[in-house]
Amino acid sequence: MNYQEYKTALTQLNSWAYAYYVLDAPLVTDEEYDKLYHAVLDYENENPTLIDASSPTKRVGATVLESFTKAAHLSRMWSMEDVFDEQNLDDWINRVYKIKRDFTFYCEPKFDGASLNLIYENGLLRQAITRGDGVQGEDVTNNIKTIRSIPLVVDYQNTFEVRGEVLIKKSDFDTLNKEREKNNEPLFANPRNAAAGSLRQLDPTVTASRRLIFYPWGIGQNSFEFNTLSQKMEFIYSLGFLQPPLRLVCKNVADVHKLYNTFIQKRDEIPMMMDGMVVKIDETALQEELGYTAKYPRWMVAFKFPPLERNTQVLSISLQVGRTGVVTPVANLKPIDIDGVTVERATLHNFDEIDRKDIRTGDFVTIIRSGDVIPKIIQVQKTKRNGSEQTPTRPINCPVCNSELLDEGALIKCQNLKCDARAQASLIFFASKQALNIDGLGKEIIKTLYNAGFIRNITDIFSLKIEQLLTLEGFREKKARNILKAITNTKKSELWRVINALGIEHIGEAASKKIARSFGLDFMNVSEEEIVALDGFGVQMVKSFMEFARVNKKLIDKLLLLIEPLTDKQDIAPNPLKGKNIVLTGALSVSRDSIKEFLESVGAKISSSVSSKTDFVIYGEEAGSKYDKALSLGISLMNEYEFKQFLQESDLKTDVFA
Repeated sequence: MNYQEYKTALTQLNSWAYAYYVLDAPLVTDEEYDKLYHAVLDYENENPTLIDASSPTKRVGATVLESFTKAAHLSRMWSMEDVFDEQNLDDWINRVYKIKRDFTFYCEPKFDGASLNLIYENGLLRQAITRGDGVQGEDVTNNIKTIRSIPLVVDYQNTFEVRGEVLIKKSDFDTLNKEREKNNEPLFANPRNAAAGSLRQLDPTVTASRRLIFYPWGIGQNSFEFNTLSQKMEFIYSLGFLQPPLRLVCKNVADVHKLYNTFIQKRDEIPMMMDGMVVKIDETALQEELGYTAKYPRWMVAFKFPPLERNTQVLSISLQVGRTGVVTPVANLKPIDIDGVTVERATLHNFDEIDRKDIRTGDFVTIIRSGDVIPKIIQVQKTKRNGSEQTPTRPINCPVCNSELLDEGALIKCQNLKCDARAQASLIFFASKQALNIDGLGKEIIKTLYNAGFIRNITDIFSLKIEQLLTLEGFREKKARNILKAITNTKKSELWRVINALGIEHIGEAASKKIARSFGLDFMNVSEEEIVALDGFGVQMVKSFMEFARVNKKLIDKLLLLIEPLTDKQDIAPNPLKGKNIVLTGALSVSRDSIKEFLESVGAKISSSVSSKTDFVIYGEEAGSKYDKALSLGISLMNEYEFKQFLQESDLKTDVFA
């Protein structure tokens, strides 16, 4: 084989692979493909400097990694807002109508897999990154090269990102689990877990064996000159990517609902797990005008399928202790399959809920599961009772530490801060992605460190030594050093992240940001009156925060010295907006987020609802109920022009309206 014959063979192999993996229409036998493949492999072994980037031999990596490295997306990977019924969808569409009435919808399946971002540059696949936190994820380039439905080479030279879902077909999932059962390996819970686990294998040959596929659903950074998303996606498919089994540009709301019902009817026929339909505004100009919230694009939603119900039996009721000490009853169920997921447990929330529904051990019950929502019991089949069922009793002692429980009615709490369950749960949350995101310090490693006696509270994490880690099973020096480095990297974290990581009951991300912005590093010393004054802080939030501060002040003071967090608390000069409660409503000419950012920078407080505490409302076109309520309460109203005039007269400079 000479070089020209080699290039011709590559074209032939890639054509056959495209027909087999993308079109699902094989052109040749496996034997014929393998014969030409090995001829190409022989040529490349003899001529390693001439190997072409499009060669199918590039798809099977030989290097086993020790760990995955972090990598940044070129543009943020956003999450999607979920809607669960037609009314929710119509509410979203009506919000878009306030900006523009004439537009179309691009609708496609919402597959249930592992999200992935592909970066192409100069016609070559440069990098593949998992979603991660949307800003950065893990580099899994070696692994995804084994996925045959992902082109290694495309006929387009500019840089662009393709976002999509890595999936495993339901039939391949069943085959995989049968093989694992035969080999006495733990089974995957569902196809999504199998896809995610396969994508993150350190050995790419394992990924190659899992028959993964990739369906694009979006585009990140790009320079495509198209006016609609549907045109952009058509171009993506023309480059050699898989097309979904059903997608459509809908001209009106009725067509969207009709297509949604078609998806539900075809749900079982489609080979991949689907949990809804994605609805997007097709016009890219309108997408840009709508913009983004802190979490989601305003121009798309996931219209989730109705929840699935199944009948099973309650075998027993066990108790779980969370990081705040709340004891939660959990029903242990006779295992039942719900849309590919084996369900064995369902939350019972609290003992008041058990009493209200009259749930007993031995009862036959109906459970419901919707998407990622934890299964729950919606009905007890009382006609099936035979008298052997047992009513659970409210616990008096903690199931973990045996200390006396505090029974507050709806909530039952373990007050022992040294309780193993509370301590471990607090440590796990502190290091988790939604908190300080200490890479490598996952749930199982936290448990191992705790059981070894190396950590007992969150400050102990910062005292860990490499000598301690190396005594643990499965720890090598590189892994140990990476964990210690990740711990060190939390120094100088933003203060709100540290507050959020404390896991204070009822105090989430938004509340943590308000506390950090209002009080800075002195947040543990504030009075109850100061916390009550924060917008949106209710009685339970204030009580929870004050109790936590009283019990844990010394521990948190030590933590702040260790982390030295950065605070964005500013001494804002007096101005007409400082301390004012402001509500924004209606369609404004600039993004609402940029206006909020400016207002907060000058000391204003932004509220989502109008009340007697509101100082004034800034409104745009088609302002609705908030405008009406402000009028009825006699609250000052300013349209966008009046607000700009107000800023000029107050000598408050901003380029928001430039």
